[in-house]
Amino acid sequence: MLAAVDRVVLLQHGGLDTLTGKTGLAMLRHRFGPIVAVIDPVHAGCSLEEITGIRRDVPIVASLEEALPFAPEVAVVGLAPSGGRLPDPVRRDALAALRSGLSLASGLHTRLEQDPELSSARQPGRWIWDLRCEPENVRVGQARAAALSCRRLLALGTDMAVGKMSACLALVEAAGRRNVPCRFVGTGQAGILIAGGGVALDAVRVDYAAGVVEAAVLESAKELPADGLVLVEGQGSLCHPGSTATLPLLRGSQPTDLLLVHRADQTSIERLPQIPLPTLQELVSLSEALAALGRPGAAGDPPKVRAVALNTARLGEQEARSAVDSVSDQLGLPCSDPIRWGGEKLLEAVLCAQQHN
Repeated sequence: MLAAVDRVVLLQHGGLDTLTGKTGLAMLRHRFGPIVAVIDPVHAGCSLEEITGIRRDVPIVASLEEALPFAPEVAVVGLAPSGGRLPDPVRRDALAALRSGLSLASGLHTRLEQDPELSSARQPGRWIWDLRCEPENVRVGQARAAALSCRRLLALGTDMAVGKMSACLALVEAAGRRNVPCRFVGTGQAGILIAGGGVALDAVRVDYAAGVVEAAVLESAKELPADGLVLVEGQGSLCHPGSTATLPLLRGSQPTDLLLVHRADQTSIERLPQIPLPTLQELVSLSEALAALGRPGAAGDPPKVRAVALNTARLGEQEARSAVDSVSDQLGLPCSDPIRWGGEKLLEAVLCAQQHN
């Protein structure tokens, strides 16, 4: 629903330097379309790059009123607050945005469209998009994506928040530079807002989760040629005791290729350090074994892990290069940090696999 050309203002109140603002920060890093202003009274007038490290020339203002001269068309809630409720300062600016003729997009669990005050403030021709909703007419997955002629890559993380979405978007950028036909399927709120569509997997009843992923992949692949590529954003982790997202993604996308995403030097679940991670080789074998199940007999060769996206954000340059080399030697697979060095090396691994099949 959010078009690439829409002029966005981010409602980012206090979220430019905290995990609460991860949705808006992801949009600032990866959205190709215009972001004309960020509303954050805490940092109004400051440099976005100095606060976040993101090299994007976007003014930070204190209120919706101060953002209006930049001609925004859509206000996007850039926060993911605990409990999924809209904080009062954000609500005031969201209400002001609607009254000023803007549309409103939100990835919160709270349905803003069902809020009488917000709904009545919406102007004719404008919309409120609650993206964290189960799609209509859901159906159980039937492995229909296996019949697609294009390649389908699924990012699998060794933990939560290791960079699955960022790795996929880096590959999208690399594909664009090489004129490789490519589509990105967002499966979390930030990915959906960046792509302008997708499926919020955590809003779907578990029986239909594979089916909605399947439908999203089929829709994304409609206009792709046989040498095209669908990149599916991973969620959760097979290693995390609180995550159930990976299997529906595997079943629904019917991937031809897998990308393992890992944080350098991590040996246990970050927020549950008592739970150790398997070795990377064990994770590669496990991922490939699970991906080989639930596939039609005529689906061709089972998917393989083609490369490793290594998150080296906590390392210096030389440490990062050493970590990448170590993982590559250990697994015999291409490895790179696509945020630090771009996604070309990882994309090349997928394209080479395509040529050999």
